[in-house]
Amino acid sequence: MSFKKIEYKELNARQKENYNFHHVAAVLVEYGFACLWLNDDWQGADFIANHVDGEVFLKVQLKGRLTLDKKYRGKNIFVVFRENNQWYLYPHDEMMKKLLKKGFMKGAKAWDEKGNYSWARVPKTILTILNSYKI
Repeated sequence: MSFKKIEYKELNARQKENYNFHHVAAVLVEYGFACLWLNDDWQGADFIANHVDGEVFLKVQLKGRLTLDKKYRGKNIFVVFRENNQWYLYPHDEMMKKLLKKGFMKGAKAWDEKGNYSWARVPKTILTILNSYKI
C-alpha cells in the first residue's frame, strides 16, 4: 500500500473538522490531555479534553478562526483554532471580556444583532492578547 497525503483545501467542511480535531488532539496530548469527540455539541462543546491529573476537564469548541459568540457565555467553554500552523486555546468568556474592554466588536452589526463575531485573520492588536493562549 502506498500512502498519499491529502490536500486540506480539497476536503469538505465535515472532513476539515475531523482533520482539525485530530491535529489539535495530537497537540493537546503533549500537555497531558486525552480528547474525546462528541457527536452533538454537548453544552456547546465539540469535544472534551481530560487532563491526566483527573481534575481538569475542558469543554472545547473547535473553530476555523478566532470566534466569540454570546451563546457560549457562562458555559465554561474553551475555543480552539489554528492560524498559520499555530494553535490557540482560550477560555471564551475571558477572551470576550478582554476584547470588549479594548473596544473590539463595539458597534459591529454581527455582534450587536447576531451575537457573534469572528476574524478571518487575527489583527496584530489582538495577536498580542492571543499569544498567552498558544499551545
